[in-house]
Amino acid sequence: MSVRQILAFLSGLAGLGATIAATVSNEWRATSRASSVITATWVLQGLWNNCAGNAIGALHCRPHHTILQLEGYIQACRGLTIAAICLGFFGSIFALVGMKCTKIGGTDNSKARVACFAGVNFILSGLCSLSAYSLYAHRITSEFFDPMFVAQKYELGTALFIGWGGSVLCILGGVILCFSIADSFSKRNSQAKNIYKGAASHSHISSYPRGQARSINQRPPPDYSNSSRIQHFDKNAYV
Repeated sequence: MSVRQILAFLSGLAGLGATIAATVSNEWRATSRASSVITATWVLQGLWNNCAGNAIGALHCRPHHTILQLEGYIQACRGLTIAAICLGFFGSIFALVGMKCTKIGGTDNSKARVACFAGVNFILSGLCSLSAYSLYAHRITSEFFDPMFVAQKYELGTALFIGWGGSVLCILGGVILCFSIADSFSKRNSQAKNIYKGAASHSHISSYPRGQARSINQRPPPDYSNSSRIQHFDKNAYV
């Protein structure tokens, strides 16, 4: 169980790192470089900045001027990614406390509850980030394949693929952590049942007086009273 908990913790931590990297990245969407051969420039956009780069490696970025003028899907993606980072951070802390191999967290029952709560946080973090990247990608693809959309069309950026991978890692880590706790609870219940059965059988045996404990199938001793009477009668007959 400790190995699975460590694997779940590392998976959730890696997913949190990928989510943070994707959130701060400026390459959520980008113009196609193949269509910009003449000018050798391309445009990158993220949740926080708009950037323009060229073939010689120069990159110029400027932040979004105001939050209130941003489109609704960008604001929704910002909120979802920030929520995902917070949930993943608290999930990592709780997982570190609730793992069986650590020395903090109290008793086994309390550590199991904390680890289960950490698994739920990882799953929620992955779902929030997955929703944000999917929403942004849907907006890009709908504009790209819309023949009536005449403005600049963009393609999926690298940050979306990194974010999708991080979301899957967070969900996977949370599921493994919850299943490891469920297995430990089932083993404890089976051990408690075995202990209860052993105690019940011991109390049934000890109900007899000392030295007279017997099993249910043990037969009673044979009765020789009749045969002794017959032998006594035969002896008196000859006298």
